[in-house]
Amino acid sequence: MADSTQVFYPSFRYRDARAAIDWLVEALGFEVGMVVDGEGDRDVAHAQLKLGAGMVMLGSEPAEPDQYGPRAGRGWLYVAVDDPDGLFERARAAGAEVLEGPHDTEWGSRDFSIRDPEGNMWNFGSYRP
Repeated sequence: MADSTQVFYPSFRYRDARAAIDWLVEALGFEVGMVVDGEGDRDVAHAQLKLGAGMVMLGSEPAEPDQYGPRAGRGWLYVAVDDPDGLFERARAAGAEVLEGPHDTEWGSRDFSIRDPEGNMWNFGSYRP
């Protein structure tokens, strides 16, 4: 599913993983690659969403903390995109919490930052390190 050059796979847990998947598709243009139903208190055991050549993985936060402890709504990442301004408008129209609107950086990137409905911070920009 992901480009063979990708070596980092950001992963998130959500209290409502199905709602998070819907929001990521609507607000940010992700494509659903896989959703594996969970058992018990885990609605989604594993999901993979693709954006361009990259992919994120996510699943449901279990009702009781597992060996990893509670983890929903605490992550953040940077995603390189070709059209930050267009993606910002799409995310804002879908109700994203705007942390920082589109702006130019000292290192030549066009960036913005939002928070998803469960508190994870998503940073987008044109910079490709």
